[in-house]
Amino acid sequence: MKSTRLPGPKAKKIIQRDSHFVSGSYPRAYPFVMDHGKGTEVWDVDGNRYLDFAGGIAVASTGHCHPKVVKAIKKQVDKFLHISSDFYHTIWVDLAEKLDHISPFKEESARSFMTNSGTESVEAALKLARYYTGRSQFIGFLGGFHGRTFGSLAFTASKPVYREKFFPLMNGVVHAPFPDPYRPILKAEDNEGYGQTVVRYIEEQLLEKIVPARDVAGILVEPIQGEGGYVVPGEGFFPALRELCDQHDILLIVDEVQSGMGRTGKMWAVENFNVEPDIVCAAKGIASGMPLGAMIARESIMKWPSGSHGNTYGGNPVASAAALATIELIEEGLLENARQVGSYMKDALEEIQSAHNHIGEVRGIGLMLGVDFVKDKSTKEPDKKLRDKVERYAFERGLITLGCGASTIRFAPPLTLAKSEVDEGMSIFEEAVRLAESKN
Repeated sequence: MKSTRLPGPKAKKIIQRDSHFVSGSYPRAYPFVMDHGKGTEVWDVDGNRYLDFAGGIAVASTGHCHPKVVKAIKKQVDKFLHISSDFYHTIWVDLAEKLDHISPFKEESARSFMTNSGTESVEAALKLARYYTGRSQFIGFLGGFHGRTFGSLAFTASKPVYREKFFPLMNGVVHAPFPDPYRPILKAEDNEGYGQTVVRYIEEQLLEKIVPARDVAGILVEPIQGEGGYVVPGEGFFPALRELCDQHDILLIVDEVQSGMGRTGKMWAVENFNVEPDIVCAAKGIASGMPLGAMIARESIMKWPSGSHGNTYGGNPVASAAALATIELIEEGLLENARQVGSYMKDALEEIQSAHNHIGEVRGIGLMLGVDFVKDKSTKEPDKKLRDKVERYAFERGLITLGCGASTIRFAPPLTLAKSEVDEGMSIFEEAVRLAESKN
């Protein structure tokens, strides 16, 4: 139960100040003003407790203020806060070695370019792909989200508001449908998985009619779409895509900003599909909330000279310390927890689905789960208004979630999530669904 009517008096004052001094471009979901957090629990400035099943958009991978991460940060803070990327420091090299160790490449070693965010990781990948291949064109996917800077925004294709009044974007990007098996828009041939259908479309329609394969530097794709609706690709997609890239010497670039760092029960979501990429873009959960990202590539690909790309804060020592502690925690048990508790949570969501007529699909892997709300299960027509009501009612009852896609609520809680917290959260979620349906 909440101790105050939401938003509480302290929250109202902060929200009012925010409206005067902070850019209105930030898309606030609802009036939650955080005060502190521990694990999966967070409290607002009025003392109200919540379960955080959004995890700061999959950022709080080890939970809020994990003692090991906090200790690593404090230890580094006492030494030094910054030295620019014109110089060296040990913890940066330690992190690069660790990223090499966990990279999804069979090649002997990987190299990393450290960034401050997901969109910077994508931008770095695009520049590297152009430099390495000498080609200028790219292929992305409808529904994808890769950031808001001009290069990454050229690929982002989930909502028109992200692009409105910002044209022209970086040129040289064409889009294919993402292989969404729940709402397919292409017709599959006999004995063809829908993922294979999409790759066939890329080859027959894009490469043969729009952009020559010899001009394509890379294909940028999320292993599981995030902002697009937590969509798991259809059968056969990644093996067919890898084969297509190999055939035409195109780099396969996976955006693991939201899906990586153990979220699916594997370090990288692409590993669920038994495919090896060429470049990986990481951020969000890599440092438990500290601003850090990385573009990780095969050593044979990251062959660009000094000055080709750089930044001031990349590899920041405090953020790198947090990342090392985070990765150790993920390796030491959170991967397995994501698998086990994620499966438990998915079962609970499917049980709720069976009792409600407006939940069209429960999908996802590990602790990257989505619930798709529909007006009718037979037509699969998205019901955004119902989704938004469920999100709001859940918040009012102590559960933080976030929407994505046309009508999906995403669940990306800390990888430390316990089954008891799943039980509590699912009780609140089902109550919110029941209430929203009754008032729909």
